[in-house]
Amino acid sequence: MTPGNELIFLALGGSGEIGMNVNLYGCQGKWVMVDLGLTFADPAYPGVELVLPDLSFIEDRRDDLLGIVLTHGHEDHIGAIPYLAADLGVPLYATPFTAGLIRLKLEEEGLTNEVELNVIDNEGSFALGPFGFRYVPLAHSIPEGNAVLIDTPYGRIFHTGDWKLDEQPLLGQPSTPQELTAIGDEGVLALVCDSTNVFNPEASGSESDVREGLMQTIAGAKGRVLVTTFASNAARVQTLGEVAAATGRKLCVAGRSLDRIIGTAKAAGYLKDFPPLVDWDDAMALPRNEVMIIATGGQGEARAALARVAFDSHPIKLSEGDMVVFSSKQIPGNEIAIGRIQNALAEKNILMVTDRQAEVHVSGHPGRPELEAMYRWIRPEILLPVHGERRHMAEQARLGITTGIPHAVVQSNGDLLRLAPGAPQIIGHQETGRLVLDGDVILPADGSTMNERRKVALHGQISVAVALDRKGKLIGDPVLRTQGVPVEEDKTAFLAEAADEAASVLAKGSQEEEAVRERVRLAVRRTATRWTGKKPVVDVLLIRA
Repeated sequence: MTPGNELIFLALGGSGEIGMNVNLYGCQGKWVMVDLGLTFADPAYPGVELVLPDLSFIEDRRDDLLGIVLTHGHEDHIGAIPYLAADLGVPLYATPFTAGLIRLKLEEEGLTNEVELNVIDNEGSFALGPFGFRYVPLAHSIPEGNAVLIDTPYGRIFHTGDWKLDEQPLLGQPSTPQELTAIGDEGVLALVCDSTNVFNPEASGSESDVREGLMQTIAGAKGRVLVTTFASNAARVQTLGEVAAATGRKLCVAGRSLDRIIGTAKAAGYLKDFPPLVDWDDAMALPRNEVMIIATGGQGEARAALARVAFDSHPIKLSEGDMVVFSSKQIPGNEIAIGRIQNALAEKNILMVTDRQAEVHVSGHPGRPELEAMYRWIRPEILLPVHGERRHMAEQARLGITTGIPHAVVQSNGDLLRLAPGAPQIIGHQETGRLVLDGDVILPADGSTMNERRKVALHGQISVAVALDRKGKLIGDPVLRTQGVPVEEDKTAFLAEAADEAASVLAKGSQEEEAVRERVRLAVRRTATRWTGKKPVVDVLLIRA
């Protein structure tokens, strides 16, 4: 599909899900991409940590893709860049802090010379073909959260990225209501808007409120304090630096991603008054009430610092009388992993504080009052909810209509939405999908490798080796090995019966190799099903003498 004299929106990720944001705008034969993010795997992808968007649609049209514009530095907006951007072969555009994070990613993958990265000043503007872009700063939980105001021949689009309202932000200066109202006064065709917190009836709150909550919590602590938060939340890191100084504690950091964020933030002019850090050994030598640790791993990540501390495999040690503060929101789906770590901490009688006990976290996404305020300022003709599950986007569409926005469209990944000319309309659908980063290899999320791995994880696996002479007669007995098949106490008896069944079918039917292999496979699997109720993957090695 090539856009003609029209304005097209197409999401390849981030619509119908929270994470993996990839949005395309098409006009006059050209495309631009806003954000290129990833998401994190769940148990449906065994052995996989990262899930990437399938960009087949735009890869087939890469000659018409003008560039990739990044709104901010969260992984669900920039995380797929080191894996997919080089193949697209187009320049990237980002403000200084976001560009710093991207540059580190490209350096780690050895792609610095293969991907063009353009640094745009905060509130800067640039043009790509029929599109004009201007960064509009908005508050979020990372420095340089930006909306992009996109000029097109058919009207302007206000693409929010992730945002919230914060009258007392600690890092950066978001646009004022007056500045946003001025954008609305000039006319906005479509507001493409974050839906994450649409069910929250209250505003998300200010980082200054968290400062007071953390100050009270940590000031009352008697032992060591470990605070876990999202590494990318540089505003929270700034808050924690201020709290450490105010409560007389030396500050220690545990987690590579925190080191990267702090270094990039300082290079971009943030964290100017951040206190000096002590290393792990010095922190452990200090009196227990004179140290505070910031650590990654609040979402239960098994290899992050907090998990290693909880299970005593990290140089930082906590014990009874110490405190762990979870200064982050529990992401749905991570409950079991977080609970595992909290139970390990509880066994050590370590006090834990979450946002249920004290005001130690505020969201970086807008609640209903903030959404309604944005609608009043921007006054779009069309509301296009993104960045949410279907229920979030549908609810935001309803909210927008009730506040007087003329049109609201709920679309899904792959829907071709014509925004102009005329009324907004879904005019087609393109197949979209997911890729997984499996070790160092990128594969289809529902391809043969992942399907095989799911089957092995569910049912187990049996290997069968069979030797035949030149006449197709069995030499010796079939040899079987099992993995993950539930036959522990009766394993010897099971293997003997399965071997007998395999031997019994060898004299039947065709001696063509594939036919023999299939008869053996089915005989062994039937035996396993009788014994266990499972249908394991059976691999047959046929050896001809």
